[in-house]
Amino acid sequence: MAAKRSAGLLLFRRGGARRDGAGSAYEVLVGHMGGPFWQSKDAGAWSAPKGECAEGEEPRAAARREFAEELGVEPPGGEWLPLGEARQPGGKTVVLWALEADLDTALVRPGSFTMEWPPRSGRIAEFPELDRVEWLSPQAARPRLVTGQRVFLDRLDDLIRGEPRARRAPSP
Repeated sequence: MAAKRSAGLLLFRRGGARRDGAGSAYEVLVGHMGGPFWQSKDAGAWSAPKGECAEGEEPRAAARREFAEELGVEPPGGEWLPLGEARQPGGKTVVLWALEADLDTALVRPGSFTMEWPPRSGRIAEFPELDRVEWLSPQAARPRLVTGQRVFLDRLDDLIRGEPRARRAPSP
């Protein structure tokens, strides 16, 4: 059985944007994961918009599809900058791209998923994929992101400073 792969797109914006006070020159757009498991958690409960690649699907196509599904809007235009891939603690591999663009969070209309809730109740409930999205400085985003995605903030920082970054994502 092949290891699962997810792909996503991390938007970032520089200067002129609202700052959250953490002293960064840029912000990233991240979402708080929806559903009952995550509702009362903050640390480690946020993610870049991403999702699982379908069998045979190119990661960049999956990233585009998942961005639209999770946020309810198409990804903005612009150059996709590879942030590489990282194996997550659960064994899944995540590949992310960065895109410099602004997005009004008021336009976000998250997709939803269904699951049995409460467990073993036989009742199916619908929950948003992301229950909120925010622009955060990398310093504010780091403790909120799931552990395995924090490496992408380091890579984005390197990219913005013009330093080489390791483990580039496959070209589209």
